[in-house]
Amino acid sequence: MSALPEPTEAPPGTVQPDDDEAPRRTFELDDRGFKEVPKRWRKFYRIWQGEGDELGPNEVICPVCKVVIRSHRELRPGDRVYCMPCMSRLIVVRRDDGRLEAEVAY
Repeated sequence: MSALPEPTEAPPGTVQPDDDEAPRRTFELDDRGFKEVPKRWRKFYRIWQGEGDELGPNEVICPVCKVVIRSHRELRPGDRVYCMPCMSRLIVVRRDDGRLEAEVAY
């Protein structure tokens, strides 16, 4: 019997780090009491506290409704996120100052 050849590409929908990038960090999310979405999804959103609010590497602000979108993994430019409160699809980009920002796709 012959063995199946090793796959050379990742299956569709999986995220593989580039050769020069480290693997993505993962984060444990807790419920922050954001009640505008169903209970199952509350850990992925929190209310933005204003100018002094520091965002983590797994967080980005929705430019439409100013809600912080959280991910269980580190966000990088090109990642797509969804804002359930305003139903916007967003793409993560890096600003000139190095911070991550979300731009509306539709």
